[in-house]
Amino acid sequence: MTQTFNEMIDGGSVRAAYQSLEKWQNEMPADLRQMKQSEAEALFRRVGITFAVYGEGGDPERLIPFDMFPRVFTADEWRKLDRGIRQRAAALNAFLADVYDQREIIRAGRIPEHLVTHNEAFERAVVGIRPPRNVWSHIVGIDLVRTGPDQFYVLEDNCRTPSGVSYMLQNREIMMRMFPHLFVENRIAPVDGYADALRHTLASVAPKKCDGEPNVVILTPGHFNSAYYEHSFLADLMGVELVEGQDLFVDGDFCWMRTTEGPKKVDVIYRRIDDAFLDPLCFRPDSMLGVPGLMNVYRSGGVTICSAPGAGVADDKAIYTFVPEMIRFYLGEAPILENVPTWQCAIPDQCKYVLENLGDLVVKEVHGSGGYGMLVGPKADKSQIEAFRAKIEEKPWNYIAQPTLSLSACPTFVEEGVAPRHVDLRPYCLVGDKIELVPGGLTRVALNEGSLVVNSSQGGGVKDTWVLAE
Repeated sequence: MTQTFNEMIDGGSVRAAYQSLEKWQNEMPADLRQMKQSEAEALFRRVGITFAVYGEGGDPERLIPFDMFPRVFTADEWRKLDRGIRQRAAALNAFLADVYDQREIIRAGRIPEHLVTHNEAFERAVVGIRPPRNVWSHIVGIDLVRTGPDQFYVLEDNCRTPSGVSYMLQNREIMMRMFPHLFVENRIAPVDGYADALRHTLASVAPKKCDGEPNVVILTPGHFNSAYYEHSFLADLMGVELVEGQDLFVDGDFCWMRTTEGPKKVDVIYRRIDDAFLDPLCFRPDSMLGVPGLMNVYRSGGVTICSAPGAGVADDKAIYTFVPEMIRFYLGEAPILENVPTWQCAIPDQCKYVLENLGDLVVKEVHGSGGYGMLVGPKADKSQIEAFRAKIEEKPWNYIAQPTLSLSACPTFVEEGVAPRHVDLRPYCLVGDKIELVPGGLTRVALNEGSLVVNSSQGGGVKDTWVLAE
């Protein structure tokens, strides 16, 4: 593993972007830092920013750890990321539009057909459908890692319902409340336009049969869902209704919402439930979360579902390896952001290499998420490695492997003061009548020393992400 890049220190000197924060850090007494940390936790608790971890004992509603030391990007650094993220979102949407229609990329031999049609996220029920503006993934979360001053890699794409944007917005809100002078002394690009941008994006993909101002709703599985706070938070920010499946019904060619004043037509549904539960007449018949008949209305152009059913085929970890090829094929451009080199265990030669080098690699389930179902070879003991070897040998198609990248580290407040901890970044790209993203994203931080796992479900925390204005 190569040496970790410290985003604050370069060659023994503090990088220009962090110089004001170094002064702020040095001038903050330990007791004040502790008081501010307690204040931040109280604010998070007061507004209800918790998450659930299923399958564990005790209180499932946990407070996500918040680190007060911001992560900083210069305007030049962000410019490259911004261009690369927009490019990737455009290519992923072009791919989705293609594989559910003409399948030109498959016919051209650029991607194996079985990776698409045998993918569990491929929905045959939507083949031939053309959503408004031909947009399939309306909110794309691109997970990025940094390994050096100019080295950024895409770790994975999230094309269905990427979560965490509420943390991005609340991290900023809390930092501005606790340290207003930092925002006077530093020119930091704002993120508070996200809700308006999201509302515009959703309204811009209203269906053909929509007359007048589109009625947008957020469809949630309910308050037991781990991301329910975010669903209600975004509904409040956008000024739209938060609904559950039982609040909606289909009548004729439209979807309707039950209200105290009678039925109200729904034009755009920002769904935060999985495809399988959207419509018991089309997908899982035992679903109590969806709306019977919804897919018939969707097919006929009576309602838009964001992101579209079937969008998940684009964020599969095996499909991920072909995104640079998608960019070349659909856009005729060179990829701006690189993929992490990836071995597919479904390919015998690549699987052989993975099995011979398990101790040096990160192995992931193709459909895994949340930091589960993965092996971090250098951190694993012999029994864990052998157990994973057996899993790969049994179902090689279910795994991919990547080198163990040395994720960059960012200054983080720890018990003994300030220390570097590994971080990643999830910006949120909106795709509708245009492609846009706010300058910043959700920085997740591995709070345990030496850990590379940043997921909140596995002990990770979050911090505010600054993009310095021009």
